[in-house]
Formats: sequence, structure tokens, C-alpha cells
Amino acid sequence: MQMDFFPSRTLTLYLARLFFTRIVAVLIMLVLVLQTLDLLGESGDILAYPGNGQAQLLYYVSLRLPQLVARFLPYSVLLATIFTLATLNQNSEVVAMKSAGLSAHQVLAPLILTAALFSLFSFGFNERVVTRATATLDAWDKADYGPIPKDSGVRTNVYLTDGHNLLLARSVAGVGEAMTMTGVTWYRRDATGMIVEKVQSPRATHGAAGWTLEQPVRFRVADSSTAALAPLVVGPELTPEKVSLASVDADEQNIVTLWATIGKMREAGRRTDALESVWWHKISGPLSSVLMPLLGAIAAFGLARSGQLLIRAVIGMALGFAYFVIDNAALAMGSFGGYPPMVAAWAPFILFALIGEAVLVRTEE
Repeated sequence: MQMDFFPSRTLTLYLARLFFTRIVAVLIMLVLVLQTLDLLGESGDILAYPGNGQAQLLYYVSLRLPQLVARFLPYSVLLATIFTLATLNQNSEVVAMKSAGLSAHQVLAPLILTAALFSLFSFGFNERVVTRATATLDAWDKADYGPIPKDSGVRTNVYLTDGHNLLLARSVAGVGEAMTMTGVTWYRRDATGMIVEKVQSPRATHGAAGWTLEQPVRFRVADSSTAALAPLVVGPELTPEKVSLASVDADEQNIVTLWATIGKMREAGRRTDALESVWWHKISGPLSSVLMPLLGAIAAFGLARSGQLLIRAVIGMALGFAYFVIDNAALAMGSFGGYPPMVAAWAPFILFALIGEAVLVRTEE
């Protein structure tokens, strides 16, 4: 048995090239189909804005395409793994490589190396292209696919905590002391967390004492009474800086900017579990492509030698998709504080790496 981790140079290049072309082919196929379906669903909203036409549809595609590539690259690696290993198995090439003294790990090594290169590409592509495209597309969507106001600083659906109380704003515009809120709802809660009073206001401005609600209307839960109030001041600790950090979209920021934002939110005393989970996932997410050859290896190796290639391919595909399901579930749990951020991002990766390695060692090594 050869002791080198990689097989011969010729065989390594052959397997890597075979795997590379299949990844690209599957990715193009998935993105074309999904982009077509997505465009069909959004074209009505885009063309509904007066003056929009083919140019705006192409602009939407240019912004949506990077998101689809980033999202479905790991899936493409999984499907390409199944196709490559199933073809090698069906043509008895795996048997030939094993007969030459190669171990299962040596057969998979060129595929893992190729997947690692795609992981590096995915990480760089996410940081340099996807984050910018996401920010632009979100801003365009909020403008109903019309002209995007430059440097408007408008944020929508802002949720803030004011001690025990809650403050919601439909939109926030401006910076510093010039910041204003519109569509404001303030909930006063008792010590048990129950809402006892709701105050609605069309507009709120910031001053030295806090946020002044203009033309507020109060609703009392106890007696279901409604009354108009004089201007009411709430949220004395909610500075404009804290409000600016209340609507951070981690998908719109690269890993460096997001880490700086997390630091500012910590200084402001805000919870950062959701953002920290996404920050770690910006690393573990692209790295998931490296797992796919290991999880799909059952399509080429396995205890059964009765020609049940389809069953082994389905099992490999099921392992890969199970990883994506558990990874998304763990990330959601991390966002809600159920798991520590690092555990939420890395636990599925480590778990399935161990599962894939255990299956490979148990069956082939």
C-alpha cells in the first residue's frame, strides 16, 4: 500500500479535473434553474414600478446571482461528489485504484483538495461580492425596485428594548441628533413582563431626555381605554448610536466589518449571540464543501458489493442533505441563544466530519 497521502501526480490531476468540471456543471445547472424561477416570482414586482423594464430585470439578476452561487455551491459539491464517485464505481475505476494499493483516503484526497479550493473561493466570493450584492438588493427591495436614495440611512422594522419596555419603529432615518422615527409603538410592561400599556405615535424625535413621541395615543390593557396624550418622552438610554446598531444585517457586512459591529454592540450592552453565530458561520459555511467528498464517499465505497449503486448514492446524498438541515437548525438555535455561537457554527461540521470518517474507516480501512 502506498504511504503518500495523494496518489500519483497523473491520477491526482485526473480525479481533480473530473471533480472540478462536475462541480462547475452542477453549479451552473442549479443556478440557471433557480435564477429563472426566482426571476419569474419577482419580475411582477420589479416591472410594477413605472419605468422599469428589461434593464432592471438584468440588474436584478446581477444582484441575485451571487447570492444563489454562494448558497448552492456546497450543494453542487455534494451532487458532484455523488456523480463522480458513482461513475468511477460503475466503471470499476475504484476497483483498479484499490488493486493498485491505494487506500480509500488516497482515492478521496484529490476530491477533498479540490473541494478545499472551492471553499477558499466561496469565502472570498462571499466577503467581496455577496455582501455588497445583498446590501444593494435589500436597499432596492425596500425602495419597491425604484431609485435607491443615496445615503438615506433609512432602516425599517427596528426593534428596541427600553429597560422592561419595548420600542418598535416602522422606519428610522437620519444620524445622530437628527435621527427620527416614524410609525412608533411603545409597550410598557410590568415586572412580570406582561404588557400593561401601549402607546402609538406617528413620529418620534430624539432630545436630551430621550425620545419624544408626538401626538401619542395610549391604550390601557386593564380597562381597554384609549386616550390622547401630551407629547411623551420614553427611552432615555436609547441613544442614536444604540438605535443605529439595532438593525444590523450580518449578511450585508463582511467578516471584518461584522466583528467591529459586534464589538460596538457589546459596548452598548446589547446581545450579540445572533451576530456572533453568523460571524463564525461565515467561516464554517464555506468550509462545508470539504465535508462533501467524505459524506458522499459511500457512493464509491461500502460493505455491500452487490451492485446496489443507486442505494449507496442515495445514502450519500441523504448524509449530505442531513448536514445542511442540522447546520441550519444549529444556526437558528445559536441566533436565539440556545447554543453558544461557536458551538452553533462548528458543532454540525465536526459531528458530520466524524460521522463521515467513521463510516469510511469502518467500511474501507
